[in-house]
Amino acid sequence: MLLSKDWEENELNLSESEMIHRQQNDEYMFYQSVASGDVDAIQENIDNHRFLDANGTGTLSRDPLQNLKYHFVVTVALITRICTEKGMEMERAFRLSDFYIQKLDDIKTINEISDLHSKMVMDYTVRMKDLKHNANLSKTTNECLNYIYTNVNDRITIDDLAEHMKTSTSHISRLFKEELGISPSDYIRNVKLDKAKNLLRFSDYSIIDISNYLSFSSQSHFSKLFFEETGMTPKKYRETYYGTTWK
Repeated sequence: MLLSKDWEENELNLSESEMIHRQQNDEYMFYQSVASGDVDAIQENIDNHRFLDANGTGTLSRDPLQNLKYHFVVTVALITRICTEKGMEMERAFRLSDFYIQKLDDIKTINEISDLHSKMVMDYTVRMKDLKHNANLSKTTNECLNYIYTNVNDRITIDDLAEHMKTSTSHISRLFKEELGISPSDYIRNVKLDKAKNLLRFSDYSIIDISNYLSFSSQSHFSKLFFEETGMTPKKYRETYYGTTWK
C-alpha cells in the first residue's frame, strides 16, 4: 500500500509539472538508423547531443549522472534487440552490450557518459553497416553499395557507379547480377523504397517531401513503384504502420 501511495503522489507531481515523454517516433527513427547502418544519421544525432536532451525522456533517478546511466542501459538493451532482429549475431550483440554497460562502472561525469554513449551507438551502427554490405561481396560491389547508401537521396544511375569505380557499366551490371542477383537500377530502387518506408513510418514528412528527398522523378512515379513493392499506396502504408512496430 505504501508503494501505491508513493505512485499516486508521483502521478500528481508529474501532472503538475506537465512533463510529457518524447514522441515514440523519434526513438523509432533513431533505432532504425542504428539497425540500418545509417552512419550519417547517427553522427547527426551525436552532434546534436540528443542523448543529453532531457526533454521528454523521463526521470529514472533523481541523481543526474545515475539517471543518464539508467537511460544508457535502456538504450543499449533496445539497440541489442533490434540489431539481432536485423541480422547481427546474437552472441556478438550481447557481448557488445555487456562490454559497454560494464564501462559505466568507471564513469564519474556526465561528459564521460555522453562520450561513451556516442561510441556505443556508432559502434553498433558501423557493425550493422558492415554486416549489410560486406557479406561475401567483392570490393567493387561493396564500394558501389557504400556509394548508394551514402547518396541515397540523390538521383543515382549505373553510369554514376561506373564513374565512381572507374570501370565500365557492363562490369558493374555483371557483378550485381552475380553477387546480388539483381540489377544495379533495381537495387538502387529498393534502397530508396526501404528508406521511404522508414520515413513514412517514423517521420512526419509529407509524401511529396519524401518523394523529392529521395529524388524520384515525380510523386506519381514514387507512388507507382511503392505500390508495386508493397501492394499499398504510400498513404495507406503510413496509415497502417505509422509508429507501430520495431521491425
